[in-house]
Amino acid sequence: MAEPVKLIGCFGSPFVHRVEVALRLKGVPYELTEEDLNNKSDLLLKHNPFHQKVPVLLHGDRPAVCESLIIIEYIDEAFSGPSLLPSDPYERAMVRFWAAFMYKECKDSMWIALWTDGEVQAASAREMKANLTLIERQLPEGKKFFGGDTIGFLDIAVGGIAHWMGVFEEIAGVHLLIEEEHPALCRWAREYILDETVGQCLPDRDRVVAALTPRKELYVSIAKAMAAQK
Repeated sequence: MAEPVKLIGCFGSPFVHRVEVALRLKGVPYELTEEDLNNKSDLLLKHNPFHQKVPVLLHGDRPAVCESLIIIEYIDEAFSGPSLLPSDPYERAMVRFWAAFMYKECKDSMWIALWTDGEVQAASAREMKANLTLIERQLPEGKKFFGGDTIGFLDIAVGGIAHWMGVFEEIAGVHLLIEEEHPALCRWAREYILDETVGQCLPDRDRVVAALTPRKELYVSIAKAMAAQK
């Protein structure tokens, strides 16, 4: 009998979505426990006491696995099914590099471009668009996904571009991903959202907009603090 798999998550999180997609692509049954991050449960505090964040994966009686990209690698190695990471060592290193690039290089520029104004906003928008160009160049020619004909590790890692970026753009009234500037990346985003497996765990866009819109002032204050540190 297979050991039970439990995912501690919350509604509307792109990081929780990453893990759900990976589990579904591997065909792993799991139980999702949704957290109220304003009132964190004992379960979350017990299994991720340091960061106190989601997602957290529980597999059998093993200690918890935390951080979405680490969880995805664990899922790929721990369960049978289609591989999410390439088998070639060089290709595997490259998808890890670009997954890290998405978080380390794009996070700040995207956030400042969305929630500030003036020259600070314009400079960050240019930086973010240049980063999107670099990511777009990783799409294999003639293929639907970064993983080729099927969704792979890098597709999951940058999946927030496909769904959540548009949500934040709508709330902020700023457009960073534009068809005329990044046609291949926009096509990929549509393919990703339309994928049957992805659709099974993609949160409703209108619900995500409604849930995140009240946080706009918080996002603005965070972005201004980030800009001040640059």
